Amino acid sequence: MIQIGDLVLDLSDPVVLLALGLGGLVFVLLIMSLLSARRAAKLSEPLVYQLAQVGQRVQSLSDGQERLSGGLHHVSEAQAQSQTAMLQLMERRLAQVQEQMNENLHGSARRTAQSLGDLQQRLQSIDKAQENITKLSGDVLSLQDILSNKQTRGAFGEIQLTDIVGKALPKDSYTLQATLSNGKRADCLIHLPNPPGPIAIDSKFPLEAYEQLRRAETQEQLTRAAQQLRLSLRKHIKDISEKYIIEGETADGALMFLPSEAVYAELHANFPEVVRDGFAARVWIVSPTTCMATLNTMRAILKDARMQEQAGAIRKELGLLYADVDRLGSRVENLDRHFGQAAKDIADIKISADKAGRRARRLDNFDFEELAKDDPVPVVRLATPPGE
Repeated sequence: MIQIGDLVLDLSDPVVLLALGLGGLVFVLLIMSLLSARRAAKLSEPLVYQLAQVGQRVQSLSDGQERLSGGLHHVSEAQAQSQTAMLQLMERRLAQVQEQMNENLHGSARRTAQSLGDLQQRLQSIDKAQENITKLSGDVLSLQDILSNKQTRGAFGEIQLTDIVGKALPKDSYTLQATLSNGKRADCLIHLPNPPGPIAIDSKFPLEAYEQLRRAETQEQLTRAAQQLRLSLRKHIKDISEKYIIEGETADGALMFLPSEAVYAELHANFPEVVRDGFAARVWIVSPTTCMATLNTMRAILKDARMQEQAGAIRKELGLLYADVDRLGSRVENLDRHFGQAAKDIADIKISADKAGRRARRLDNFDFEELAKDDPVPVVRLATPPGE
């Protein structure tokens, strides 16, 4: 079949073949060739267009490649410059970091050296302190040896008591190692006025039982040491009461001085019955702190007694002072009277001076008529009487 435009010819139809004939057949073939060429031209137009578009795109790609090559070259140059600048910056930073690290290392070395020097000085100080501690340990052991002996312990208590009494009281208000009428010698005798009278202080203390109490490890040892301490203290209180309390000679009481605050605290904390026994026997137990307070109270009593002793002298001095004040009042009255007389004399002198002045002014003006009016006999009144 052949389609020519809208006409469709069926070549297999014998009628068509006969109608057309051989020429028609050639003409038809020619037309078909033309139509095929036309269709081929129409079909080749998009291909040519596409080839043109492809050429343009290839040209665009070539131009883009050239631009890309230039951009890549520019980028490579910029990257090379950036790398160079970065390397230079890193070199500078590394140099600064190295310099700062060197300074820090030098500073750390100096500080370390100074710290080592300070540490060496402190170690030397610690060595000296260690030597002092070692020496102090020896002194403490010596002190323990001293306190373990009853006689040396008594001497230690006497020295501490002497120091406290010397700081609290005047020297003439106490006597150390005073001998009483019964032949007993008190470690210190405070001369208080009657009442209460002189009061004795004993500085000995039973330390053996207290040391056993401290070293006790079992309950049995603790009970035994506590009982021994009670017995020792009660015996010591009784001895003080019998030796240093003498009726009519000393005060109705005495002081037992404990040079250890620990023993004093132990007694009041765990042995209150012993303290009450001391109160009953009129033996007052004192430590260094309470002894200082007691002595300050005694000092006030001594001061009051001395003021009473001086009361007569004070009254005598007050009488003399009153006489002096009375005499001073009389003399002030005489002086006031003399001042009154002097004031009157000065007033008279002023009157005479005023009169003399008026006369001098009249003589200067030659006012004899006025003189005659004031004084009938002016010749006689020219000479001023001595009273004026």
